[in-house]
Amino acid sequence: MALMSKLKEAWIGISAGTVTLPYPLAPHPPAAGFRGRPVFDAGRCIGCGGCASNCPAREILIFDPCQELRVIRYLGRRCTSCGRCAEVCPEKAITMSEAFELATDKISDLGQRLTLFMGSCQRCGRCFSPPAALDTLKLTGYRVDDVEAGRWVFLSRSSAPGTPPADVDIEL
Repeated sequence: MALMSKLKEAWIGISAGTVTLPYPLAPHPPAAGFRGRPVFDAGRCIGCGGCASNCPAREILIFDPCQELRVIRYLGRRCTSCGRCAEVCPEKAITMSEAFELATDKISDLGQRLTLFMGSCQRCGRCFSPPAALDTLKLTGYRVDDVEAGRWVFLSRSSAPGTPPADVDIEL
């Protein structure tokens, strides 16, 4: 009796056929609306910094080496592909790709780096402000994120009554 039930169970398993996808040999395309790795378009980016200010994983860093240049660096180490950066981009310079096979032995393969020329006024030297509601999202002044070490750094001025102002580095 036990042998008969085992044979019956084996027959059910054999007759079922293949129930898994042959993934490595025949990859299945991702479903519609799948959010993979973000891709940055330097031609459309205005350098407003909304993506860096709204990234929950803090994977987008901004550094201003001078008044006319802005460096935007996407690290890609902890990115969860939430798509928040693409949602807040006013120029739609960030799109979510369908890339999901991101395994690599070199972490720098995941990153992207943009160097943008910021248009500045010839009279006062300040960068043009974009006429958009995104102005409330960006940080004011120079951004000094530590691009090489891959971390955010805020510079703040501290002043107490009766003391001169002092620069304070806040690392996040």
